[in-house]
Amino acid sequence: MTVSLEQLRRCHVAVDLGAARTRVYVKGAGLVVDEPSVAAVNTRTGALIAVGTFAERMTGRTPDYIRVVRPVSGGTVVDIEMAQRMLRHLLGEKLRRALRRKPRLRAAACTPHDADPLAQRATVETLVGLGARRVELVDTLIAAAVGCGLPVEQPTATMIMVCGAAATQVAVLSLGSIVTAQRIPVGGEAIDHAVVQHLRHAHELMLPSQAVRPLQLALHGNGLTVGGPASTLIHGRDVATGLARSVQVDTAAVRDAIYTPLTAVLDGIGKVLRDCPPDLVADLTDRGIMMVGGSALLPGLDQMLRDATGMPVAIAERPDVCAVLGLGAMLEGKIAPMVLNPLAG
Repeated sequence: MTVSLEQLRRCHVAVDLGAARTRVYVKGAGLVVDEPSVAAVNTRTGALIAVGTFAERMTGRTPDYIRVVRPVSGGTVVDIEMAQRMLRHLLGEKLRRALRRKPRLRAAACTPHDADPLAQRATVETLVGLGARRVELVDTLIAAAVGCGLPVEQPTATMIMVCGAAATQVAVLSLGSIVTAQRIPVGGEAIDHAVVQHLRHAHELMLPSQAVRPLQLALHGNGLTVGGPASTLIHGRDVATGLARSVQVDTAAVRDAIYTPLTAVLDGIGKVLRDCPPDLVADLTDRGIMMVGGSALLPGLDQMLRDATGMPVAIAERPDVCAVLGLGAMLEGKIAPMVLNPLAG
């Protein structure tokens, strides 16, 4: 862990700036913000029109003078000023006033496992611009493991897989630290893109940008898993004519299209296991892999991992908010560090 639990207990607010969603946990109040990391801007005046869910609904439906932007990409803040404006509006005036009353406001934030110093600095500057006097950075893998109740502090192996929008992070943890980890640049967005490309090439159909994820979830349990219906009716726009059209799509073909980018994730898991000490790998045969993150709910993904690794695979109870809840648990002092009594010489 990059920061001690004692330092985290002094923090007042925890922030998880994700590529897909932004979540804020306030000490004593719990999870107060869980909104898409999207903002809509008037390019003529520079005014912020909407943030969060409403701004996401505007995607692909705006006139030319309104631009929908995502200030966070791949877990990294790419537009600090816009990220600050978005956070300011998501928090709301009442909550911002309550935080400003803190004499020395401290914040904690999640960062991807291999975030470079520039990415870490962007996250710190975003929160400093909102009034934080000090910002503590915690690895997303550690925070997510704590949030889903894994015994991170114990001398046993726990394997966690954070399925984000832009990337998938896989790690083996023991004694409160990361033993070995991999970050694979394949996430929910790459899977969405694979579905869109399949429908375009196989059926000459363009799918609305916001229809991909609901399509996958609608197929969950009956389409993308083996034994479901063979085909599903999908509505979109014809590539050639531009007219609205509906087609019967073979769900097995969609499943194959989704699995293609996921082979990189399987390679990453294999590399983590190869780099891991044999004793810890032996622990994992019983404990298996814990999946967290919004893309962990992708239908059939857990079964695919079971078949490929031969290990048990579980999905966290609330996979999308595990990281910020883990940070919140550290802020509230619910996590006790393992104390080692020094041997008397």
